[in-house]
Amino acid sequence: MTTTRRYSASYRFFAAVIKPILFVISRREWRGTEHLHRSEGFIAAANHVTELDAITTAHVLYDNAAPPRIMAKVELFRVPVLGALLRSSGQIPVHRNSRNAADSLAAAQEALAAGECVMIFPEGTLTLDPEEWPMVARTGVARLALSTGAPVIPLAQWGASAILPRKSFLLRPFPRKTVHALVGPPVDLADLQGRLDSASLVEATARIMAAITAQVAQLRGEDPPAEPFDRRRAGV
Repeated sequence: MTTTRRYSASYRFFAAVIKPILFVISRREWRGTEHLHRSEGFIAAANHVTELDAITTAHVLYDNAAPPRIMAKVELFRVPVLGALLRSSGQIPVHRNSRNAADSLAAAQEALAAGECVMIFPEGTLTLDPEEWPMVARTGVARLALSTGAPVIPLAQWGASAILPRKSFLLRPFPRKTVHALVGPPVDLADLQGRLDSASLVEATARIMAAITAQVAQLRGEDPPAEPFDRRRAGV
């Protein structure tokens, strides 16, 4: 059963502008989207390779009756025009390392309680893995999931970086590339629900990222690294 979610006027406008562009510059190959047809609020957790990911991943969700409330860095909300569109369409600013950090969590919790989809990139930034595999993530996604009981749906995507390479602002739209998405079943976190201690958050985060990484491996047809890239260990 799928709940009926509200598409605001700003959201519809955003989609009306962006979707035709995506259809021109990319092909789509989506699998597992039946896992998005849910009656309750849920967290969509995706890997992050390029700045284009937010748009291509949101496209998957939007077209499956789950217009996402995207958790995005607060700096984007300060960009003229873009910031206004983000605010008016209900996206959630993420305040890192500040006294306002709790506001982001509260807004996401409220959205989930209202039956909405909250989209998050658990890594918190573009992956730093040299081969673009998912890296060790922050624990914010686990804190949100374990504090609310909301299911976490792993959403792996691959191909957008061929259109917009990471750390680049130069689109390579032609020839058209295929953006692949593979949606999985909810990550099993039942034994950790309500536990917000450090060990539980780390374990939940690891399970979520393992699910995403396994799905990325399916899309790529390759084996992932034995250990995910850890930016702290690498000192970056």
